[in-house]
This record gives sequence, structure tokens and C-alpha cells, in this order.
Amino acid sequence: MTKTTLALALAAVGSVAVLFGQTPRTVVAVSAAFDGRGQILRDTRLVIEGGKIAAIDPKAAPIDYDLRGVTMMPGWIDTHVHMNWHFGPDGKSVSGGDKPEDAAIYSAENAWLTLQGGFTTVQSVGAQIDAVVRDRVTKGLLPGPRILTSLRQINERSGDAAALRALVRQLKEQGADVIKLFATTGLGAGGNQSMSDEQIQATCAEAKAVGLRSIVHAIGDAGARASVLAGCTSIEHGTFVSDATLDLMVERGTYFDPNMLVLHNYLDKRAGFTFNEQAIAGLEKAIAPMADALHRARLKRVKIVFGTDAVSGAHGRNAEEFVYRVQEAHERPMDVVVSATSASAESLGLGSQIGTIAPGYAADLVATMGNPLDDITAVRRVVFVMKGGNVVRNTR
Repeated sequence: MTKTTLALALAAVGSVAVLFGQTPRTVVAVSAAFDGRGQILRDTRLVIEGGKIAAIDPKAAPIDYDLRGVTMMPGWIDTHVHMNWHFGPDGKSVSGGDKPEDAAIYSAENAWLTLQGGFTTVQSVGAQIDAVVRDRVTKGLLPGPRILTSLRQINERSGDAAALRALVRQLKEQGADVIKLFATTGLGAGGNQSMSDEQIQATCAEAKAVGLRSIVHAIGDAGARASVLAGCTSIEHGTFVSDATLDLMVERGTYFDPNMLVLHNYLDKRAGFTFNEQAIAGLEKAIAPMADALHRARLKRVKIVFGTDAVSGAHGRNAEEFVYRVQEAHERPMDVVVSATSASAESLGLGSQIGTIAPGYAADLVATMGNPLDDITAVRRVVFVMKGGNVVRNTR
């Protein structure tokens, strides 16, 4: 057993112990708490019962966790990760082909790292092994964030319209939480539309018909626009999206999930990936247009969520997305916090359950040493994490 595996096993045991030892009532004292909707609660106490926030009462007692002096927020939500991606023993990125038992261990390890980093909910898009880890986490047998998964990805080679509709229904039966499709090629191939309009329409329409959301990899504008017109739920990346398509997204209520961390992660850890010089240059050149697309979308009031496209080397570092959005896309820190909490919860269909500090919502909380409104890098200094009323990190 490796040190990493041993640490994960011990963490899992600790998580289960916390779960079954949960007290019926917990009081958390805070001096500053962002509610996830743009407001700040000051000098109050959160009463936790049954895994939910039961009340916000400045006089509640006794205090179980005194978090005055740090900044509290709803547990962060990452709407775009790849939980199974990891670096192998040779230091190279692995995104599939593992033995099932190895894939499960790496995915579980990444889930633990992500939770420790302050993210209590993620959407993994997607691999079959996600479901195994998701279900074990849901049962309290593994420590990790709440996981939603697409189980697999759909592209232009997945079949004609009829085959795609059948595939969506099959994924629904297999337990998928969302449908992920590739409407365009990747950044290195130019991001041109790869699925036909008919294929995109069939996939997203069938997803809606069976009660699933549909999120779309779309680098270039043509694929993004076709997906918005098809009624797909969210555009992922959108590096070269036009103003006209952003306007259409506002009109149709389409969510936008721009991703900054993935570009930097690929560049910072390039030795672990098989990129040639041309690909590296393309990644470097994509940072500015990605930041610009996010900036333009914010000005137009597109519904912006928080996704990182976390791959190998990014799990546990998801919060770097906050920093890049503020420093490179010139986002207001509070806007990014809202994107990572209530806005992302809404995009997942969980807006009435998570992403907000208010009575009736899940007791998912993260606290940082320092105030992200004053210094966005405070998100790197997570000192407290609670998921569903269970404290999973307390290092203040």
C-alpha cells in the first residue's frame, strides 16, 4: 500500500467516524460569512441540525466552532472536473485505460483532495468509474464532495440522430446525472464545429425529454451557437464565443462555464502531458481570449458558473480558478464567489439545496484565512470545511 493510499484509507475511516458521530446540533460562530448570493452576514452564528442550516441566530449557544476572524462561504462548487485523470507512476497524465481498481483509487484520492480544497460539490464529465466513487461518497463510505457525473462523453462519432437519442436514454438508465457532448474539436484542432446541427439538437432535446441537463464542449463560436439554439443547458469553455452568441445565451437562459485553470495547469505541468511546441503555443495564446470571453459575458449578464476543467495535477487546486478569474479576467471577487456557489448550484438543478447560507440549505461551508474580497489569494488558505454538517477539515 502506498503512502497516498494509506492516507486516503485513514481519511475515509475518519470521515465515516465523523458521519456516525454527528451531533444533533452544532453552532458555528462567524464574524463574516458570504451568503452565496452577494450579501455578507456579520457577527452571527449558524445553527446546524440534521446536516442542514436550521437557523441563523446571533445568540445561539453553546458555540461548537468559533470561526470568528476567518471568512465563511458556502461550500464551493466546481461544475467541470475530470475526477479520474491523474499522473501515473511515470509522471505522465492518465485519462483512461486503468484497471478498474486503480481508476477507483485515483478517483477517490482526487475526490478527497478536492473536498479538502473547499469544494463540496463537483460535476465530473465524465467516466464510468465516477459512478462508483459517487455512490460510495453518497453512502458516507468515502470522503469526497457531492459528485454528479455524465458517465461518458458524446461526440460526432457516437452515431446519427436516432442513435444519439437512444444513447441518451441508455445513459439515463445507467444513472447519469448529466449529458456531456463535444460540439467542437479541441483547442489544438482549432475548435471548429464537429457535431452536426442535427446531432446536437437530437442529443440536447432527448436529454431534456428524459429530465437531464446537457453541457457542451464548445471552443469555437459556431458550435457554441448551434448548441444554444438546440436548447443545451451550458456552454463549456467558449474560448472564441462571439458577442452575438452571448446575447443569444442571455435570451435563452443558457449557462456559461469558462475555464481558466485548465490552461494554466497544462502549461505549468506540461512535462506530464504529451504536448508538442505548437500545442503549447496554442494554450498560451488561448489565455487572453478566454479571459476576454468571460469579461464580455459578465458585461452582458450571462449566467456564469464556476468550472475548472480539472485534469491531472489540478485536483485539490481548483480554487486557483478564483485567482485567474480575478487577476486575468478582471472579475470582481464577489461575482466569482457567487458563480462558485449559488449560480453553480442553480445550473446543476440544486439551487434550492446547496450554494447558499440560509435556513433549509445543506450545511456545506468553507472558511478561508483572510478575506477574498481584499486578497483573492485567500482562497488558497482554506482552514475549515464542512459538508452536510460533518466537519472534514479544521486546521485553523
